[in-house]
Amino acid sequence: MKTIDELLAEGVDGKRVFVRADLNVPLADGLITDDGRIRAVLPTVKALAEAGAKVVVASHLGRPKGAPDPAFSLLQPAERLGELLGAPVAFAQDTVGPAAHDAVNGLQPGQVAVIENLRFNPGETSKDDTERGEFADQLAALADVYVGDGFGAVHRKHASVYDLPARLPHYAGYLIATEVNVLKKLTEDVKRPYVVALGGAKVSDKLAVIDQLLGKADRLLIGGGMAYTFLKAKGYEVGISLLQEDQVPAVKEYMDRAEKNGVELVLPVDVLVAPEFPDLKTKAPANPTTVAADAIPADQEGLDIGPETRKLYASKLADAATVFWNGPMGVFEHPDYAEGTKAVAQALVDSQAFTVVGGGDSAAAVRILGFDEKAFGHISTGGGASLEYLEGKTLPGLAALED
Repeated sequence: MKTIDELLAEGVDGKRVFVRADLNVPLADGLITDDGRIRAVLPTVKALAEAGAKVVVASHLGRPKGAPDPAFSLLQPAERLGELLGAPVAFAQDTVGPAAHDAVNGLQPGQVAVIENLRFNPGETSKDDTERGEFADQLAALADVYVGDGFGAVHRKHASVYDLPARLPHYAGYLIATEVNVLKKLTEDVKRPYVVALGGAKVSDKLAVIDQLLGKADRLLIGGGMAYTFLKAKGYEVGISLLQEDQVPAVKEYMDRAEKNGVELVLPVDVLVAPEFPDLKTKAPANPTTVAADAIPADQEGLDIGPETRKLYASKLADAATVFWNGPMGVFEHPDYAEGTKAVAQALVDSQAFTVVGGGDSAAAVRILGFDEKAFGHISTGGGASLEYLEGKTLPGLAALED
């Protein structure tokens, strides 16, 4: 795939460059709680603007139902982008209508505009090729060149990700180029030991990647809500913990395969439990109890890995040469259940390995818990995209950037 460096060498002065970014940041009460994805696209936007391009930035935010919804407006991310750029950013209150055309037509070389949430138009996410294509045609009218830099969306066959690049000269931005190079280090000629730490809520979200990793990783560490399905598969009582009962047979099969393949599959040996889920708004003290993983009371819920598991996981990460981490170890948003996730993050910081934090909640946890992002080898902006790449799937947004 061609990269932005090749585009810059060809020259962009005065050209309208459509940058498909990922500004899908978390919002609380209308305020951005983590601007990592906005900062991730800055190098691409800055380089284009400094080269004299008229930069048109587009993204989705959340899951609006194909119609405008103020709760999912890109106004806040657009304003934050302007703050980070240190220059005004025009904002269009529609995607392909008069406001978008006015904003783009009003750009001078070196200026930036953001158009409204792409998912406010049903054509963006339509499964109908014709409807998606028609929306892509409308987007193409806003630009001369396409730069794909929204890695968090490349696993979606959406108009701005998949169809639009076919209609314009297309290039990969700095973020996508970096993400692909990093993921190749996790799939091609991997330095060993290769350790993968997986957490998060649902084991079903991770089964496909576990299937692939059983043939690639040397060690798998399991935490988060998904761990309780593994503990159930071992025959343990898991109380009222998050459990996907229908996935227990699949988990048992993977545990057997791990043993046959010589992959060390490590589960929690102790957990923090409480009779109810904590209040994440007030952060009121939850007063959890630590119990052995095979002694969870029937009326209690597991909400984080325990102190012995933290030590165990840190020791299993200490000798790694390559580490991929996706998914928190517990309900890290509450201080009483953040220690497991902190312990894994700290183990990666302390490691001499090439460390990759796999986007989503893991990336948010790193920032929320106060870790220096530079202490990690790479922090991905796309949790789902990273996982699908590791699963060996063809990602539509990457395929569209190939020549």
